[in-house]
Formats: sequence, structure tokens, C-alpha cells
Amino acid sequence: MDLIPFTHLHVHSQYSILDGAASVNDLVSKAKNDGMKALALTDHGTMFGIKEFFDSCKKNDVKPILGCETYVAARTIYDKTDSKLDGRGDHLILLAKNRQGYRNLLKLISIANVEGFYYKPRIDKNLLEQHSEGLIVTSACIGGEVPQKIMAGNLEGAKESILWFKRVFGDDYYLELQRHPAEDPKSRHDVYDNQVLVNEKLLEFSKELGVKVIAANDVHFTNAADAEAHDLLICLNTGKDFDDENRMRYTRQEWFKTTDEMNELFKDVPEALQNTAEIADKVEVYELNSAPIMPFFAIPTGFGTFEGYKEQFPEEKLREEFGDRYDALGGDYEHLIRVKLESDYLTHLAYEGAKDPVRYGDPIPDDVKERLDFELNTIKTMGFPGYFLIVQDFINAAREMGVLVGPGRGSAAGAAVSYCVGITNIDPIKHDLLFERFLNPDRISMPDVDIDFDDDGRQLVLDWVTEKYGRDKVAHICTFGTMAARLAIRDVGRVLKLPLPDTDKLAKLIPERPGTKLANAYQEVLNREKDTGSIDGAISKIETDLRAARNAGNGKLEGKLEVYKIFAERIREARTHGEERVLKTMELACRLEGSVRQTGVHACGVLIGRDPLEQHIPLIPTKEENLMTTQYDGRYVEAIGLLKMDFLGLKTLSIIKETLDNIKLSKGVDVDVETLPPDDKETFELFARGDTTAIFQFESPGMKKHLRALEPNRFEDLVAMNALYRPGPMEYIPDYIDRKHGRKEINYDHPMMEPYLKDTYGITVFQEQVMLLSRALGGFTRGESDSLRKAMGKKLADMMAKLKDKFHDGCLKNEEFVEGCKQVNKKPEELIEKIWKDWELLPVMHLTNHTLFVMLMWPTRPDI
Repeated sequence: MDLIPFTHLHVHSQYSILDGAASVNDLVSKAKNDGMKALALTDHGTMFGIKEFFDSCKKNDVKPILGCETYVAARTIYDKTDSKLDGRGDHLILLAKNRQGYRNLLKLISIANVEGFYYKPRIDKNLLEQHSEGLIVTSACIGGEVPQKIMAGNLEGAKESILWFKRVFGDDYYLELQRHPAEDPKSRHDVYDNQVLVNEKLLEFSKELGVKVIAANDVHFTNAADAEAHDLLICLNTGKDFDDENRMRYTRQEWFKTTDEMNELFKDVPEALQNTAEIADKVEVYELNSAPIMPFFAIPTGFGTFEGYKEQFPEEKLREEFGDRYDALGGDYEHLIRVKLESDYLTHLAYEGAKDPVRYGDPIPDDVKERLDFELNTIKTMGFPGYFLIVQDFINAAREMGVLVGPGRGSAAGAAVSYCVGITNIDPIKHDLLFERFLNPDRISMPDVDIDFDDDGRQLVLDWVTEKYGRDKVAHICTFGTMAARLAIRDVGRVLKLPLPDTDKLAKLIPERPGTKLANAYQEVLNREKDTGSIDGAISKIETDLRAARNAGNGKLEGKLEVYKIFAERIREARTHGEERVLKTMELACRLEGSVRQTGVHACGVLIGRDPLEQHIPLIPTKEENLMTTQYDGRYVEAIGLLKMDFLGLKTLSIIKETLDNIKLSKGVDVDVETLPPDDKETFELFARGDTTAIFQFESPGMKKHLRALEPNRFEDLVAMNALYRPGPMEYIPDYIDRKHGRKEINYDHPMMEPYLKDTYGITVFQEQVMLLSRALGGFTRGESDSLRKAMGKKLADMMAKLKDKFHDGCLKNEEFVEGCKQVNKKPEELIEKIWKDWELLPVMHLTNHTLFVMLMWPTRPDI
């Protein structure tokens, strides 16, 4: 008999925190491997994992059904007086049938967490009725309203409830059947026997009331073998020991069952299986990702108005100005009129700022005009002028409020527009910072500006932004804390009652290096034991592989094999001494590593929306704050079109601000750090002596030693030293110092390279240098040079290979390059190979990441 296609519609991932043990990717992969065409995600009371789930499903060609297992208040969400009555909440599955259903789901889940939370995030029937459009509803597990009434013998009440849901949701309301035939007698009595009772009545109601049934498994983990790990997770959640007879237990039937397993389980109710496919077919395909939804910036009416620009620039004229980018930006005339208006106003601000004598002066030099025009056109045709207007607005407001603002950090410091409108205080033209590091016209992505404020000032700026744009349009960004390697061991050991000294000893075996993972080490050791025939053979095999990884310089594999070796040796020891709990701790820690343990708030990430954020993203309250926090983490907020800003509170800026206040108090002198010269002689003498205690990034003993040897006397020396002082590049420091002081000759592989490497004495230190050289030698475009930077930084081998071919051909076509090779008596082919190889080996650093310290060096002047 052919299998009836089945879709899981009641599924919990690890985002049902400390209740679900399945990762999103594992769930989707199992669905795909089983041939399922669709899959739902219905975590408890939140939508934390929905965007990750959506992306994973799309990647694996599985239709995503976005949902939530909600808690419905017995009365209303505002009733919070009776913990037994109001704190319970009947379970109910909500699934988004279409885009409108998704919007309603966002609204309901946000309300549940922000307004309805009482023990659990709750909605109520009034809200369900108001936001019912586009939702498919199922009666859920035996914790649902209808099953609870059946179990209480209130069949008339159960019938009334079914009729209420049918009236509100029509044919999109289904009765859910579950069968968890537990082997444990208590679980069988408490759960399965009740499921049998409930299912019998639900089938009767289905026929009597014309409401269809569906089959479901209350999925909480991926495979049957994960039941024990899930059981332990429940102990962590409830604070109970594993051997506590009275603790909460699941049936161990909550794994992601295959189509074959579900067909066997519900072979007597085939229509319940068929109806899951009906629901999957009802769900429309819609997109969560969106073009940037930029908040509207209020442009002074004296400059121009939206309506005035519509009269001045008809669509044909606008199409001509934007060219191919008109349709690429969505082809929406009204949207592009706003982009044009914002772009013209940004141009006005940039040119006015450039004329300021502290920047470029009036008249503006031609090279500056050329740079500004290129940047402004790129910003306009990428659709981002509003972004710059918003950022400059709150940064300038911060300065007016007396907040100390950092001079610029990250790739934003490469934009001359940023400099001219006051976003940054670093001249990118003077310091050879590149705009395409910030915005690459060949790779469209949202700008990203990291803004530093003094600690106290950060909150002032955040309050200002909230006041301007509205509390419902500004939010913090959620983070998730997961079980790291050592924490997983400690958590599992505690629940299993492994003596604390043994747990501590086991945890401390794991190296503290960042990124160290157990990586399923327990099973990997068993696999090698099976292959070699003994645990000693497994250890020998691991040691052989470890030596090979070290010889190959494969640090990632080396770290993994080191953990395998630790586990293998401890397994052998535990078996010798009969330490069963140690073995069980190791096994379950591996299974639970990476599980979501808690939520948090991103230290600096903030969203600013055009519309109320709950129209685009689910929200939760922020502890001890008025602002909300998103339920999607920072990886996904920009993809759905929301504007993300990083507001960093920097302690060093607070120290500087306090210092300036003390100078004012004690000497009556107002010191403006933004106007202090960056070439102050006494400041450089201080660095040359190594008197840099408490100076950001220059205070370590090793750095002080190198500063004394370097004797820096110019800004570029400090930037280079800051870049070189880290593992890898550090080996170039002695060579850099010797070249500076003339003890070694400064050589350039090719005469064309001198202008770009002169400031670093012929040593390639920064990615910006590689980008400029790729243009000068190989004819790369601005966008291609940035793609090279990205490929080098992320070690993208395929992209590097393609770019190498392009660089090779470009150099050979460059007559100046070929002629220069003759001058230095080098073969072009060999020189190209050498240059490229040097680039691949050099761990070049981001120049723009080290511009922050310019502000931090100014206050070191001994005369203030």
C-alpha cells in the first residue's frame, strides 16, 4: 500500500528554550530526506526561530509553514490575579496561511509577550477574533482548550469551544489527533491514555460538527535516540535531578517521526494524514525578505518637498537619471522621488560640510569634488541617502547634547560623505581610506555604521532617537546564549549528580580557546573505536590524524582532533574505573552542546523602523527598559528590510569625557578633542617612550616594547603598529622598524607599487593597500578590488582563484606594468605570481578598523 504523504504541523525546535532539543537545520534536513514537501515550526509562545527556519526551508526546497503554539488566556490577557486560572493558558496551534496571516501572527505573538505575559506569553479569544484573517488553527495537544474539556468530562463545553473556533476560522480550523504510546507506565497513564480518550471524542465531534481532523506528533527532538538528551534538557528547565521520581517527564515519543512511522501510527485514520497535506497546500508561498524599509527623514520644507519634486521630476526624467538602477530599486516612482529628494539634500549637506575650513575649505579641491560626486551618486543609485541623513542627524544631535562621539570606526570611515556631514571625523582622502569598503556598487548591501558614544551619552542618544521616531519604531536586538563546550559538561554533570570535583575536572580538560567545541566527540571516538577494533586503536588513529593536521597547518581540524583525543583518553580511563556517570555526562554533553539556553539583548544593536516594528518582526519586552527587543536575532533583521544601527557605549570615551571635565574644573580650559592636532610632537614622544598605560590598544607590555624600538613620529607609524601587533603580522614588526630607521633597504617589487607602500616602508600592511594595488596593476574596478578584500579576509578559495586569473590578465594588458618589469629586470609572469602569493600569505589588516585610536591619542598630550 502506498504511503499517504504527511506534513508535521506541530513542531518545536531548540527555540522552545530548554524544552525543544532539535536544531532548526536538523528538523528541515530530516523533513527533506524523508521526502516531505512542507514543514511547520510552532515553538512555545514565541517566534524566535522563524526566520532561521524560513531560510533553511527555502534552501532545502521545503515549503515553510510559519506558526506558533500559543497560550490562550482563560479570561483575558489583562486578567493576572489568579495564578491557577490566569497563569495556565490553553495551548493552540496557529499557522500563517499567507502574508496577511503572518502579519497577524506577528501582532498576536508580540502582544502575547509584551502585554499578555503572566507566567507565559498569552493571547485571548478577543485578540484571536480581531486578528483571525489568514490563520489556520489546530486544537493542539491535550493541553488545548478542547482536549482539556473532554478530559474533564465537559463534552458540551468542548462542543461549544469547537463551534466558536469554527465560527471564527471556518474551514481553517482542525482538530488535532496525537498518539504517543509511551513505554513508561506513568507517562502512558498520564499522556497516552488521555490521548486515546481525547482522540475518540474528537473523531466523534469531527463527524457531528463537520470539522476535519489532522494527525500530529508533538515534536521536541529529531531522532528517537535523542530522547534521553531531551529528558535531561527538561531537568535543566525545571531545576530537577535526572533521578527525581516526581519530576516532569515526556513520553520519549516526541521525535520527528518519518512519513512511514506516522502512517503506521495513524493507519486507522487515513484522513487525518491526508488533511495535513491539505493544510500544506493551503499555505501560500510568500517572502519574508524585503528591500530596505528606510524611515522617512524629515527634510526642511525650505529645501524641497515631496509634492514639489513630483512636479519637478516626472517619471521619464527620473528614469533617465537613475538608468538601470530605476527598476533595480523597485521601479516605484513615489519611492524613487523620495530617494531623489533625500539624495539632493544629502548632496547639499555634504558640499556645505566640505567647504568648512576644518575640512577641505572653499573652493573645494577638484579631487575632493570628484570623490564626493562618485560617492553621492553611488549612495543615490543604491537607494541609501536616507540612511546617511538619519545617521548624521542623531550624531549631530548627540554632539549638541554634549555627548562625546567617536571619530569613526569600521568601513564607514572610508566615506568622504560621512566625513563631510559629521558622521565621522577622519579624512578618508588624506588617509587613503576607500569608500567601496563601505558601499560596493558591485555588491548591494545595507550600509553599516558603528557609532561610539561615551557610556552615559549612549542612553541619551537612544532616548533622542526613540522620541523622534516613536517607541513603537525603535527596538533592541535579541541574542541567544547557547551551551558552550564546558557549560554543557557542567550542566549535564549537575543534573546527573556527577560529583562536582569530577564534573569540574572533566570540564577543565576542554581547552579554553575561543570557538572550541565538543563537535560530537563522544560519538566520533566510538566510530573510530568500531573502525579500529579497540579504544587504544581509536586513540592511535586520532593521534595520527592530529599530527597530519598540525603538519598541514590546519588549525581548525587540529583543534577538533585535540578534543577527540581528550575524550578518547577519558573514555578509556572511565571504563577502567567503572565511571558510568562520567561516560553518560560526556555523551549527553555532546548531544546538548549548542542548545539555546537563554535570550539576551545585543550590547549595541538597535533597529529603527518606518512603521511600527510589530508589522515586520515579533517583539518581546526588555528587562528594566521601555524599549522592546526583537525576537529575531541580528543575523536576520536586515534581510527583512529593517534598519540596524550599532550604538556602542565606549568606556574609554567616558574616561576622556571625565578627564576633559576635570581639566575644565581645575584649569578653566575648554579642550575640544576634535580640534587637537594629530601630529603633536610631545604626544609622539610619549608614545616613543612607551608611556601608554590606559591608552586603548597601546597599553600591553609587548606593544610598549615595540613602540620604544619604533620611536614613532607620525600618525601612520601608530596605525601600522596597531595593525601589525597581533598573531601572524607580528613577525613583520622588526622588519618595519629596521626599514624606518634605515637599517634595512626599502625595496618595491615593482616601481608602480611605491606610491601605495611608501608610508609602510614597502611592507603591505593594510587591505586598502591591496585594493589600490589591484586597481593600479591589474585594472580592477572599485567593486572588484573590494571583492578581492572580502575573498582574502574570508579565505574564499574559489573567488580568489577567479580574481587571480583576472589580475594576471589585467597586469599583462597594463603597458606600464610590463614596462616596469623590464626596468627592474623581472619577468611579468613570475612577478605577478610573486605579488599574488604575497597577498595570499600576508594577514593584512583593515586600516579603517584602527582609526578610532586617533581620538584616544589626542588626550595624551602632557600639557593638558
